[in-house]
Formats: sequence, structure tokens, C-alpha cells
Amino acid sequence: MGGFFGLVKRDKCINELFYGVDYNSHMGTKRAGLATCHNGIFTRSIHNIENSYFRTKFEPDLKDFEGNCGIGVISDTDAQPIIVNCHLGKFAIVTVGRINNIVELEKELLAKGHHFCEHSYDIINPTEMIAALISDGTDFVSGIENVYNRVKGSCSMLLLTEDRIIAARDKYGRTPIILGQKDGAMAATSETCAFPNLGFSIAYTMGPGEITEISADGFKQLRAPGEQMQICAFLWTYYGYPVCEYEGRNVDQMRCKCGQAMGEKDDTEIDFVSAIPDSGIGMALGYAQGKRVPYLRGIVKYTPTWPRSFTPSTQERRELVAKMKLIPNKSLLNGKKVLFCDDSIVRGTQLRDNVKDLFDCGAREVHMRISCPPLLYPCKFLNFTASKSDMELITRRVIAELEGDHNKNVEAYSRTGSQEYNAMVEKIRSQLNITSLQFSSIENVIEAIGLPKCKICTHCFDGSSYE
Repeated sequence: MGGFFGLVKRDKCINELFYGVDYNSHMGTKRAGLATCHNGIFTRSIHNIENSYFRTKFEPDLKDFEGNCGIGVISDTDAQPIIVNCHLGKFAIVTVGRINNIVELEKELLAKGHHFCEHSYDIINPTEMIAALISDGTDFVSGIENVYNRVKGSCSMLLLTEDRIIAARDKYGRTPIILGQKDGAMAATSETCAFPNLGFSIAYTMGPGEITEISADGFKQLRAPGEQMQICAFLWTYYGYPVCEYEGRNVDQMRCKCGQAMGEKDDTEIDFVSAIPDSGIGMALGYAQGKRVPYLRGIVKYTPTWPRSFTPSTQERRELVAKMKLIPNKSLLNGKKVLFCDDSIVRGTQLRDNVKDLFDCGAREVHMRISCPPLLYPCKFLNFTASKSDMELITRRVIAELEGDHNKNVEAYSRTGSQEYNAMVEKIRSQLNITSLQFSSIENVIEAIGLPKCKICTHCFDGSSYE
């Protein structure tokens, strides 16, 4: 996925920019970048962060940055920021999103005389594509609206000009932008965990399709928000850091509420509740409260060398990292009936290995409760998983076994409690060797978030979304 941070100050901005971007590090693992502007001169630095952390890569560069305004990004896709000089002026840009029709747009713009400089894996840099679409506008607002009208997928962005930042949230608000303020400074971020320790307080949550201009003294709306919103449900269940807020709804409160609702209805006999860390912790605490049983750490994440929540891009390395970073607590597990909470089941490989380890440590029973419904559709908006086909999802493989066709009756399998749904869940339980398995319902997720369903993207659960 990815996350960004930008700010404008009355004095030098690089320290707050550096740490503000770092607070988005849980959103991606591939590349990161910073850009500032001073007296019309842009300074940029981009590093690969797959084998090291953001701070260790960028700290030596900080002495080179000047100016009172800057932007930065943690990206799971392309190298950013891009610096562009066009008829609108010179600007740097960072983006979070996904362009599903990038090949078609590339052919169209090349035919019009555009050129593209950045390529990797034979695909042009998506952020450069967004910059090209913006440059087709008569001003920044019309250029950004061109992005909204042309891109199939999603895109939120920050633009850095010589003395200001322009923030533009995705057309349907699939990813958030929140503005923060303190004396003499204004910031914009994907993740509000960037604000407290830097002295910012939340000033405004931008709406879907909204465009704002940010200065050190405040912000000005350049385009009003739209009515339709499809913010990603996984921001609460998986992506978001526990202290973050989106649409005024706190991440950990949502997870706790979701778990509590499941715990209150569950009559399974267990000795204690635990979490698959880290994103399962809030749910497990809520479940323990609702179930009125102890919460203990039956499995612990080894944070000194595996502190980040995302894992490598290849399946082989994902499986190895998943094995390395989670350590079962044998003394607690031995002879016990334990219920674990986790955020989701995608392929099932990691969970199968975890369950085997738990039984190997002497657990008598291993029950699993998942905070989101079964994933039946790959995400086509935010690169939630690295899945490139339906058949990488364990749900679709199970449907193929049950129906002979992974696309047959998918809608029926998405309905909690249907005959098809129950058969799918039981098959997954059996394949992963779990004592019992339950998923949260869509209704429970929506209620825990606290927004109307029409405002939340649940495409990966039920195939519903705005295109």
C-alpha cells in the first residue's frame, strides 16, 4: 500500500518531515523518498528500504535538505517523489494508490506526445503517470480532476510547489488524508500516529475527492468533497496503526469492539484468549472482555529484528519471515484450550504453520477467530495483498474443490450463515487443522467501524464497490 506525510512551516521543516514520514513505515517496505523546496530549488532523496529501515537510510541525507516545506512517502510500489516541470510550474509529487488502466493511459499519452522517464519491470512509474495527467490540466485543480476522471483504481496525493502543499484525496476516499496543525506549521498525513509526538493535533479530515492548499498558517479548500465514499475497511482491521483515526474512528477501538461482539456470542469453552500479533491484539483484548476469559500472550512477536508488520514480496520469503518473527510461549500453551484472534486469512499458508507450531508446543485445542469476513475477491484498489489471481485466495481454492469451479456461486459463499458459507468455512478449518474457526460478519465489521456500509469498501468480502 503506502503512506505519506507533508508539512509547511515558518522555519526549516526537515526534522518534522523526517519523523513524520517514519511514522508511516508500517504501510510499506519497498521504497521511500523525501523532497523539500528552498528558494525554488527542489532537493530529493529516494532509497530502497527492503533490507533496512527508513531512518537508517535517510538520516545521513538530512543535512542536504533546506526549506520550510516538504513531502515524503513510504511506498510499496514505485520510486517517489517525482519532480516535474511543466506549464503549471515545477512541483514534486507523492501518491498512494493503484492504477489498473496504466497501460492504456500510457499508450494514449505517448500518442499525444508525452514521454515517460521512469520504468521498472517494463511498467512506467505510476506516480509519473499521475504527474503527466495533472500536467494536462489548465491548473492544478483541473489536472487533479483529470486524474479522478481517468484513473481506474484509486489515488491520493501530495504535491509540493515552491511554497505550499496541495493535498488531494482519492475520488472515493479509499485512502485517507488528515490535516494536522500546531503553532506555525500545518501537516498532511495518511496516518494520524504521525501527529502526537511531533506536537500536531488533528485539524481536519479531508473528504473524498477534496483538494486543499496547505500553508504554515492553515489550509484553503480548492475543491469540495464528493458525496460518495468507499474508504477501505482494512484500514481498521489490518493496515492502520492502533492509535490512528480515520473518519474520526479509532483503529484499536474498532478492533476491540469487533472482538467484543464476537466474544459475547461465542460459547466455545477455552482457557484463555491470545492474539496473532500485531493486528490481532486489539481484537483479542475485546474478545476476552466480551467472553470474560483471560487474555494471555500465547504467541509473541520478536520485535528486535522483525518490528514491521509487512513482509517480503515473494511467497518463499513471506513464509520464512512469518516463521521467524512469531515465537510460541510453550509454558502457557501446554495442555490448554486456546483461542487466537487474527486479522484475516489470505492464502492460509502462514496460519497453517502457526497452528502446527501451537500444537507442537502442547496446545490441547487451537481455535481461531478472524476479525474480517472471508476474502473472496482480490483487492483491485489498494494492493492489499500480493495476490495476482483469485486462486491465490484460500476461499477460491476451497470453492473450486466444492463446486468444481472457483467462480461458481461466489455470491452465496459471501453470505454469512448460508449453507455454502458454512461449508467453505468448515473446509478451511479442516485444511488448516484448526479446532474451530469463525470469521466476523460484514455486519459486525461495519458496526464496529461506525460508518454506513455505503461509505465503506467491502469489495474483497462481497465484490461490492464503486468503479
